[in-house]
Amino acid sequence: MKKYLNPTHHCLFAVVFLCLSSAAPAQEESNTHSADELAKKLSNPVASLVSAPFQSNIDFGAGPDGDGVKYTLNIQPVIPISINEDWNLISRTILPYVYQSDIVNDGGNSQSGFSDTVQSLFFSPKEPGAGGAIWGVGPVIMLPTATNDSLGTEKWGIGPTGVLLYQKGPWTYGTLANHIWSFAGEDDRAEVNATFIQPFVSWGGLGNGQTVAVNIESTYDWNSEQWSVPMNVVYSKLKPIGGQLVQFSVGARTYLETPDNGPEWGLRFIITLLFPK
Repeated sequence: MKKYLNPTHHCLFAVVFLCLSSAAPAQEESNTHSADELAKKLSNPVASLVSAPFQSNIDFGAGPDGDGVKYTLNIQPVIPISINEDWNLISRTILPYVYQSDIVNDGGNSQSGFSDTVQSLFFSPKEPGAGGAIWGVGPVIMLPTATNDSLGTEKWGIGPTGVLLYQKGPWTYGTLANHIWSFAGEDDRAEVNATFIQPFVSWGGLGNGQTVAVNIESTYDWNSEQWSVPMNVVYSKLKPIGGQLVQFSVGARTYLETPDNGPEWGLRFIITLLFPK
């Protein structure tokens, strides 16, 4: 396995933060509070808020020669459904579209198409629990929607997922996790047995709908006994475009650990459409 944590990556994060974290021009107090509350809801994976994030990731340094590039567009609609006066069902979908070059040998040096879809369903109380705990649990399902053999597992998968977080003042912090086992699919493809753990923290103290967030999106493959551990630093700003509320996010990542031929670093850009009630 490769491990990366060098001064270049620290500098990259510092530049992103310092260049983008200046406060926006002053707005009316009521509008500022509204933007901050919506930004805080977006930091909560099980908030009762309809949103449609389009998350672009560009990773560098992968492949057998270390010069591979991978672009992933994650289409991630979030839809809360009220079950009764006490409970919500939060649907979170991740449908990736991938373009990669010099990553695998597949009769050519690039591949593109959709990858596997991951569908999570969280049953979550509408009100915080003891100590202000916000949580949700439910199933996660993996669907073999890849349009290219190199971009998916060709397996159906299922497992548990859960999230626990706290929101105090401008801070949001918690952990989201899931585990997926394959149970059907192509017999000649490897079984899926993977754990995903995502600790996260965000701070909205800049005001005016601005947020700075750090997360680690770690995955452990129990079959190969290898970790992939990217750490992301992201700055976000919420603003209206015409009649549509949009959150714009930009950030960078470094890989603390990768499997063989994994990437070294990357960039992240997100456009999130909000549909508050």
